[in-house]
Amino acid sequence: MNFSRQSFLCRLFLSIDSAYNRRLASRFFRNIVVSPDPPIYLDHHATTPVDSRVFEVMKPWLTNQFGNAASISHLYGEIAREAVEIARQQVAQLVNCQPDEVIFTSGATEANNLALKGYLEAAAGTGHLIINRGEHKAILDPAERLSRSGYPVTSIEIDAHGQLDPQQVLDAITADTQLVSVMYANNEVGTINPLNEIAEICQERNIRLHSDAVQAVGLMPVDLKKQPIDLLSLSAHKIYGPQGIGALVVRRDHGRIPLAPLIEGGGHERHLRSGTLPVTLIVGFGEACRIASEQKETDSTRLSTLRDRLWNGLNRSLDGLQRNGHPTECLPNNLNISFEGVDGDALMAGLTKIAVSSGSACTSADPASSHVLRAMGISESLTKASLRFGLGRSTTQDEIDIAVEHVTDVVQTLLTM
Repeated sequence: MNFSRQSFLCRLFLSIDSAYNRRLASRFFRNIVVSPDPPIYLDHHATTPVDSRVFEVMKPWLTNQFGNAASISHLYGEIAREAVEIARQQVAQLVNCQPDEVIFTSGATEANNLALKGYLEAAAGTGHLIINRGEHKAILDPAERLSRSGYPVTSIEIDAHGQLDPQQVLDAITADTQLVSVMYANNEVGTINPLNEIAEICQERNIRLHSDAVQAVGLMPVDLKKQPIDLLSLSAHKIYGPQGIGALVVRRDHGRIPLAPLIEGGGHERHLRSGTLPVTLIVGFGEACRIASEQKETDSTRLSTLRDRLWNGLNRSLDGLQRNGHPTECLPNNLNISFEGVDGDALMAGLTKIAVSSGSACTSADPASSHVLRAMGISESLTKASLRFGLGRSTTQDEIDIAVEHVTDVVQTLLTM
């Protein structure tokens, strides 16, 4: 798209006064100006493409291997059950836990709901829950539902980097506290929380700790033999596995953790998650975990180099950039930037050569700006004019350089409006 056409479309977009109409128009604009080539995918925090090796392992289970893993009275069911148990072992190996501690769910959202609602409903006592304002909606919304149901919930602040202070967790604990939920790494700004310190605080007081580790697993060294985390949520589609499958790890090192099931009707998954097991998805999940176990260190090193190249390139080309998140304790594939003086909706509409987001995929339909950036104390204007880059296994140096040039062109055009 040449500069004159881009400038015209940006001016036209900025003339739309309604935020709702801008959102509708942004989709239209992106359709009419997009190049023949598909945009460069830089939104791996939202989802990752299925690895070709994962797909190859899944294919037989879409055709001739179709048994129900619960039908163990014949060969078809036995083969399916064996495949499920192999995958369970592969998931367990990635986070260093026992295979029978892995409970398959439909994804991390269900795992988070099972952890929070399931534990507080099953545990005796008042059920005081501690969360923080930077959590994913898959934690915030269940916590809100629990609060409406009479469970006391404390939501504590995060700092300017999006990180949780262990001291604040300690200060929020009362005699009634039964569960603390802290994400391993933030899905928007990539900040890694000091989970080891928080885990020690909880363990000393016999309080259960849950962590949504969706963004960290596959890139960070999550080791449940060394980290006293009681409940851990995982998702396959964040580590190049299929969508629609995840797991809740329920540890047993420090005694049985009671959970009330969300879904009943058959007693599958140790009576914690009834329903016919999706063998195809589970097999893909297991293979994705196996691959991640082998190459997470290599992936992490390569992605951090590309992430730094992206940031340095944009920072050299543009003024008024603000990098959001912790400068060192951050996911290697994450870069969250706010652009001063730029209309956020117009920015998203103009970025036709790359696929990025302005926040969590689960809240992209919400016209409100990022709750994470707001909780970090970032101004509303900068919050709305922010981009989240999520680099992945297929991202190349050439794609990073194209992204730098494209974002620079669009931002400079908008700054002349």
